[in-house]
This record gives sequence, structure tokens and C-alpha cells, in this order.
Amino acid sequence: MIKIIPMETPTLGDRSYLVTDGETAFVVDPQRDIDRMREPARGVTITHVFETHIHNDYVTGGPALARATGAAYHVNADDPVRFERSPIRDGDVVEVGPRMRVRAMATPGHTHTHLSYVLESEGETVAVFTGGSLLYGSTGRPDLLGPDHTDALARAQHRTARRLAAELPDGTEVYPTHGFGSFCSATQSDAPLSTIGRERRINPVLTQDEREYVETLLAGLDAYPAYYAHMTPRNLEGPGAPDLSEARRADAAELRRRVEAGEWVVDLRSRKAFAAGHLGGAFNFGLDGSFATYLGWLIPWGTPVSLLAETPDEIAEAQRELVRIGIERPAAAATGDPSGWTGGAPLSGFGLATFDELAAVRHHRPVVVLDVRRNDEWERSHLPGAVHIPLHELLSRVEEVPEGEVWVHCASGYRSAIAGSFLTAAGRRVVVIDDDYAGAVRNGEEAAG
Repeated sequence: MIKIIPMETPTLGDRSYLVTDGETAFVVDPQRDIDRMREPARGVTITHVFETHIHNDYVTGGPALARATGAAYHVNADDPVRFERSPIRDGDVVEVGPRMRVRAMATPGHTHTHLSYVLESEGETVAVFTGGSLLYGSTGRPDLLGPDHTDALARAQHRTARRLAAELPDGTEVYPTHGFGSFCSATQSDAPLSTIGRERRINPVLTQDEREYVETLLAGLDAYPAYYAHMTPRNLEGPGAPDLSEARRADAAELRRRVEAGEWVVDLRSRKAFAAGHLGGAFNFGLDGSFATYLGWLIPWGTPVSLLAETPDEIAEAQRELVRIGIERPAAAATGDPSGWTGGAPLSGFGLATFDELAAVRHHRPVVVLDVRRNDEWERSHLPGAVHIPLHELLSRVEEVPEGEVWVHCASGYRSAIAGSFLTAAGRRVVVIDDDYAGAVRNGEEAAG
């Protein structure tokens, strides 16, 4: 019996897949930390690794996994990679043991050379691994290669989906890599699984004609993480296995020197803990949210990063997250509590509040309301009188934040805490709204977009 094991990376919004018949196995789109793939494969032999495309949102673990297991590494023959691979093209068939047969299908749209892989067994079509092509209720973004390619790729994405729907039976299970929070997806999904037949009924790419699909798709696209620009070059080089060994420890004096030198000292604790007291100049990227996505998006690429957390396990988790986006090693790390990180110096902090408290305070005195959500969120609705600077633009636009006490919000509190840490480090008086924006909407506090 064939077993398909999704390997979730929720902080990046992606899935990789291990597929086994109990004796042999293959992997599709492995993440950088390949130990996660090898653990569930104990007792079987990984003989093939398939890459659907040169990834934009993470550093692949494909070359390292293939070297570690001796597997054949299948990458589109037209991708200009700088490493040894088993080139594969549209229509090529790979026999994976006696019971599994994988057929490559050209499915351009997310990239020009994108491939999907159809799994067949005993004459039946079992599943299709669609990477960044046909997703659950959506498709991959066509704009990551730049504006000169966007329109052509969007139209190719429409043709691609139609080809999959035309050539594969309705019962074929669909296993995309993106669409679970990744900015590589045009929209997101919380569906646990899907089939070609389901997508035929509900996916806009299969229910809309090309013109309507392309116009709707392109109108809905917003910013994507800046670190994406560094992923394709790394993946074309053939990245090696990551170094996840313990980070070097830093004392309070070293941490202060790093802050004063303009390096990033990142506090991984929750926003409540950070607000209560933190090392002055540190930034808050909690492990309880999309830590790597936002850190990779906002950091000037190449800036040394030191990590602060309560426990060594949290430092190790953060290291694992960072190598997935190509930040190889933290400059230093420290564990414990903020008093140890400051060497007894006074702690910094900021207030936390709700949207109800914001409404109450605005009746009594003026405050600056800073909305750090994305443009598409702002356009749907926003608070009257708010200043809008998306989080990914804040560091370069911090001087545009009006004078006065700043009450900063996002949709739930995670991004506003990051923004609050930036503003606090810049010497501003800050209150972070740690609340659900939907509550403000229900209370009628928002202005129309």
C-alpha cells in the first residue's frame, strides 16, 4: 500500500512529501533540514528526490538529501543549475521500485520551468504533486520572477491547470507544496486535502475564463518577502546540508556591543514577555508566529543575527527556521532572562492594549494610530485617522511616523509587536495593540477601505 506523508513547515506555509510503498520511497520538494525527511523513512530506501521548481521561498534540501541517501535528484533539464542532477522533462517516466511510477508534466505558471509529478500505481493514477502550480482553491503566484514575466506566467498558469484537469481523473489526489501560508501562493487555504474533481468545482483557475482569471489574480497580489530574491540563486548553486550545531554563547557585554554596532539582536520570546521587559535595542520576533518569514523579510540581508530565548531548545528551533531561508548561523546566542542579557542594566519595554482601550483613549487625548498591515488588508478596511505604513516598509520609513505616543496594530498582534520593538529601539513611546482586528470591525470602529 502506498503511503503519502506530508511534512509540514507551517512557519513558511509549505509542505514537502515522503511517498513510500513500504520498501522504497521518494521525496518531493524537501526543505533544507533534511533530518525531518530521513526520520519517517527509517526502514525504507529513498531512491529518488523530485524538485517541482527552483524555489523562491526557501533553500531546498534536495541536493543534500540526494547526497546523503544516494538518491537520484530530478530537476527540470531546462533549469540552469550548477550541480549534478538527473535531468527530467515533460513526459519522462521514472520507475520508483516495482509499485510506483512517477510521470513528469510541464506545468509552467509559477515559474517557466515548473513541473508537476503524477504518481501511478498498478495502472491507476493515485496523486499529483503540483508544487506551486494547482493549489487548494488557488494557484501559485506568477509575479515572483519580475513584472516582465508576470502576464505570460499568469496565462501559462491558466493553461497548466486546464491541462491537469483534462488529463487526470477526478479522483486524483492533489498535493501542492505551497498554499498553506506561503507568500508563493496567490491566496491561502485551510483545506486538509483535495482532488482534481474538487478543484474543478471550486478553483477559480478552473471555473473562470483566462481573462477573468488573470485580471482577478493580478489584482489580488500584494508584496512578498524581500528574502525571496536570495533563494533562487542559492537553489541554483545546490546548497549543502545545514549546520545546526549549538550557537556560540554571548554575555551581556557582547550583546550590548552587537546592538551598538547595528547588528540585530532578536528576542524570540512572546510579545507579552518582551513587552514586560527586554534588552534595549533588541527586536521581537516571537517563535509563536511566522518568525523566519518576517525576520528574513525585514533584515538587511547579511546583517549578523544574535538570538535570545529562555531555553536552548528555543534557540535550536530558531536556528532550524533560519537555515531554511539561508541564514546559516547566528552570530551568537544567549538563554535565560532579560536581566542576565542586560547585565543588570535597566530593561526596556512597552505597553500592551486592546482595540477597546484604543477607542477609549482616543476619546480623551490624541495618539498616533499606526497600522502596519499589508496594503490589501488596509484597502479592505482600516481605522479612521490611522497612519498606514506596512511592516515591511517601516524600517525605511520610520521618520514618517508622526510625533507623539504611537499605538501600533496589525491583525492579531504579532506584526505590531515587531513594529513596536523597532519603534521602541528608535526611542519612541509605544503601545502595542495585542488584539484581533476583527473585533474592531465587529464594533464598527473601522473606516471603509
